[in-house]
Amino acid sequence: MFKQFIQSIAGSQVYVLSSLWLFLAFFVIVAVLLVRMKKSHTGYMSQLPLSDDPQ
Repeated sequence: MFKQFIQSIAGSQVYVLSSLWLFLAFFVIVAVLLVRMKKSHTGYMSQLPLSDDPQ
Protein backbone atom coordinates (compact mmCIF):
# COMPACT_ATOMS: atom_id res chain seq x y z
CA MET A 1 0.00 0.00 0.00
CA PHE A 2 2.81 2.41 0.84
CA LYS A 3 4.52 1.70 -2.46
CA GLN A 4 1.33 2.51 -4.39
CA PHE A 5 0.92 5.73 -2.42
CA ILE A 6 4.50 6.83 -3.16
CA GLN A 7 4.17 5.99 -6.85
CA SER A 8 1.04 8.13 -7.16
CA ILE A 9 2.94 11.27 -6.09
CA ALA A 10 4.65 13.15 -8.90
CA GLY A 11 8.38 13.49 -8.21
CA SER A 12 8.30 11.05 -5.33
CA GLN A 13 11.98 10.21 -5.82
CA VAL A 14 12.88 13.61 -4.38
CA TYR A 15 10.88 12.97 -1.20
CA VAL A 16 12.30 9.50 -0.70
CA LEU A 17 15.90 10.57 -1.25
CA SER A 18 15.57 13.71 0.87
CA SER A 19 14.12 11.76 3.78
CA LEU A 20 16.95 9.22 3.48
CA TRP A 21 19.60 11.97 3.50
CA LEU A 22 17.89 13.70 6.43
CA PHE A 23 17.91 10.47 8.44
CA LEU A 24 21.55 9.77 7.60
CA ALA A 25 22.62 13.32 8.48
CA PHE A 26 20.82 13.10 11.83
CA PHE A 27 22.40 9.70 12.55
CA VAL A 28 25.90 10.93 11.70
CA ILE A 29 25.50 14.09 13.83
CA VAL A 30 24.31 12.08 16.83
CA ALA A 31 27.16 9.58 16.39
CA VAL A 32 29.74 12.38 16.25
CA LEU A 33 28.30 14.02 19.36
CA LEU A 34 28.39 10.73 21.23
CA VAL A 35 31.99 10.03 20.27
CA ARG A 36 33.09 13.54 21.29
CA MET A 37 31.22 13.45 24.61
CA LYS A 38 33.44 13.65 27.68
CA LYS A 39 33.79 10.42 29.63
CA SER A 40 33.16 12.25 32.91
CA HIS A 41 29.81 13.45 31.58
CA THR A 42 28.76 9.95 30.54
CA GLY A 43 29.75 8.66 33.98
CA TYR A 44 27.68 11.37 35.64
CA MET A 45 24.67 10.70 33.41
CA SER A 46 24.87 6.94 33.98
CA GLN A 47 24.76 7.41 37.77
CA LEU A 48 22.02 10.04 37.68
CA PRO A 49 19.01 7.69 37.89
CA LEU A 50 20.59 5.85 40.83
CA SER A 51 21.51 8.82 43.00
CA ASP A 52 19.23 10.28 45.66
CA ASP A 53 20.84 13.71 45.44
CA PRO A 54 18.44 16.24 43.82
CA GLN A 55 21.38 18.23 42.41
